[in-house]
Amino acid sequence: MPDTATIAALFELPFNDLLYRAQGVHRSHFDPNAVQLSTLLSIKTGGCSEDCGYCSQSARFHTDVPSQPLMSRDEVIAAARAAKARGATRFCMGAAWRGPKEKDLAQVTDMIRAVKDLGMETCATLGLLREGQAEQLAQAGLDYYNHNLDTSRAHYDNIVHTHSFDSRMETLKKVRSAGLKVCCGGIMGMGESREDRIQFIAELAALDPPPESVPINLLVHIPGTPLSDKPALDPIEFVRTIAVARISMPASFVRLSAGRSAMPDHLQALCFLAGANSIFYGDRLLTTPNPESDADLRLFEKLGIYPMTAEIAAPPRKAAEA
Repeated sequence: MPDTATIAALFELPFNDLLYRAQGVHRSHFDPNAVQLSTLLSIKTGGCSEDCGYCSQSARFHTDVPSQPLMSRDEVIAAARAAKARGATRFCMGAAWRGPKEKDLAQVTDMIRAVKDLGMETCATLGLLREGQAEQLAQAGLDYYNHNLDTSRAHYDNIVHTHSFDSRMETLKKVRSAGLKVCCGGIMGMGESREDRIQFIAELAALDPPPESVPINLLVHIPGTPLSDKPALDPIEFVRTIAVARISMPASFVRLSAGRSAMPDHLQALCFLAGANSIFYGDRLLTTPNPESDADLRLFEKLGIYPMTAEIAAPPRKAAEA
């Protein structure tokens, strides 16, 4: 487990040296040219009571996102079938809640069982979990639970005020105790310093074990949210963050997540070189645009990379030429 001094030293490496090291670590744990495809669906949109400053779904902010009730099981299954047909191996379901009520959780577990029956990995992000809820999700066959730390502990109170960093850590403990895999990352470009990014990666790497999936998001500047006017993060610093995450959590999938729609091909290529090996695949994330599926496949063809198959997607394997 790398400490903060080690992580800080990685950030200070010359860019070429950092990418060379990250690529070496990546090749020792994964096929270097395979990228795992996940599709994310908002199964319940808007009206959230929380005040996460980056989020278009908070009822406290004036955004253009309309509130929509929990989708039906049939609607979710149709979306999952379409995602699988496009090549996605993991289907992620997100609901804009502080946390699920029992009646809502019963419907979500039914959706999870149905998606599992399609032969896909399942992931859910439903907010803070109460005692026993992670176990219910595990019994339904959920593979991953997503619950991001978002940023460093020190910067967290500048982003969210309605729940604490420790409350997120408590949910992660419940998830692990239930035997679920953890999907946990954060958002870069929220006004944090490099020191915050160092501490953020250190917190993730210190989880025992580290998250199996680590989404690294670039802030999407959504009008009406408190963070809409934050200056854009330097792209090279973003790539550095991907590389440091790869080195610090060598066996984890590092997902290039929100913000890709604003990234040119050459920036995404650098992120893959730095060790990103998972993306959200499809035209939308929860409420924000995502590159069209065909655009991703064209980029893959240019780079000579390819979608990871379901057989390879879990667990991580050693690359043949490592």
